[in-house]
Amino acid sequence: MSFLSRLFGTAPDPRENVRALWHKIVELARDPGWYAQCKVADEVDGRFDMITAVLSTVAVRLEAAGLHSESALVCEFFVEDMDGQLREFGINDVVVGKHIGRLMSVLGGRMGAYRPALLDGDPAKLEAAVERNVSFADGGSPACVAAKLQALHDHLATLDGDALIAAEFGLPESA
Repeated sequence: MSFLSRLFGTAPDPRENVRALWHKIVELARDPGWYAQCKVADEVDGRFDMITAVLSTVAVRLEAAGLHSESALVCEFFVEDMDGQLREFGINDVVVGKHIGRLMSVLGGRMGAYRPALLDGDPAKLEAAVERNVSFADGGSPACVAAKLQALHDHLATLDGDALIAAEFGLPESA
């Protein structure tokens, strides 16, 4: 019966529970501080890098809270959003899937780089991960981005699962 509900759209989309969280991730990734203070490249690559960095940070916290399915659902919003962005850039239907596959691989690699660094609280390890995975303008500071991501991670660790899902947080003042 649930298959038919999904097929004909009679069941609610389970992603709706995390839609606000996805919007919060994008909002935080667009925060001017990343670009003005840390000098992340304010262009497509830099903005993509910050979305994946903030998404990875939030996903690590969701996983630590035992909210694995919610973490996967937020990643589905990432895929849907990137699909739409690629189509807006004029990528045709034939190759969109290949591009999405590559983007998912990139996200997985970045989550693999950020997860241990965030969980260990090791500034050098996180800075190295940021340096490999974020595009900077001249004078950019991986240490600045790493400090902001760690502050976000530490702030998220103070929240319960309901507050995370409801996206009742912002960038901490220290970030």
